[in-house]
Amino acid sequence: MNDQSSAVAEFRALHESGCFVLPNPWDIGSAVYLQQLGFKALATTSAGFAFSQGLPDSVSAVPRELMLRHISEVVQATTLPVNADFQNGYRDEPEGVAESVALCIATGVAGLSIEDATGDSRTPLYDFDLAVKRVEAARAAVDSSGIPVVLTARCEAYLVGASNPARASLDRLVAFAEAGADCLFAPGVRDPVEIAAMVKAVAPKPVNVLVSAPNPELTVDRLAGLGVRRISVGSALARVAWGAFMRSAQSIRDSGSFNTFAEAGSFSEIDEVMNRR
Repeated sequence: MNDQSSAVAEFRALHESGCFVLPNPWDIGSAVYLQQLGFKALATTSAGFAFSQGLPDSVSAVPRELMLRHISEVVQATTLPVNADFQNGYRDEPEGVAESVALCIATGVAGLSIEDATGDSRTPLYDFDLAVKRVEAARAAVDSSGIPVVLTARCEAYLVGASNPARASLDRLVAFAEAGADCLFAPGVRDPVEIAAMVKAVAPKPVNVLVSAPNPELTVDRLAGLGVRRISVGSALARVAWGAFMRSAQSIRDSGSFNTFAEAGSFSEIDEVMNRR
């Protein structure tokens, strides 16, 4: 069983220097496998989990209670620190965010992220002042819990198609850092120059960068050289699995051939991993 105090201490230590990869399992089995591969921490993926449940990736489709249950299952499946992708905290107002954060901490996580996306295409980002107050409320909830989980604040400007996502992200990440976030994150940034600017703007607080598609400029070594402390992959691993499944199923339908099974993982290897839990 995961020991939360130890996990939090380990997770905080990982953010103090160097650069580490925080892969995103989407269920218990993928979490178990990633631990046995030797990764030092894990993070949930809202999209990966939603797809596994036959649902789209949105707070309206995946209710808070279902997400909390999933997070708890991943936490209990591994001894590693687990960071929760907690979307927008499942509430708009700061008081509701604080309540949600307290519930998330109770699952045993070592960290959690809160984003500034509303889920409404008409106004995709919370107003600047409200977004900051939401981070302040999350910070207060963490402090009140007495468990110093790592609070990550996310600016979704790149993902929602903001007109100047680099400027919006810089302004918001700096404000989120001042509001008490431990780690800062702008998913969607790909330009090394923009990444370096974010790292400098919020220093000495750590920055997380999402790598969810092939990009020769965003290797672990390159990102470490830019000062990035944490690299996550979001739904990418889940989508890799989905891609193989979809191609194989389509091949069976279209050709009647089962040749794609040659690319399957070894039954004995997978079974052995689960047997070592």
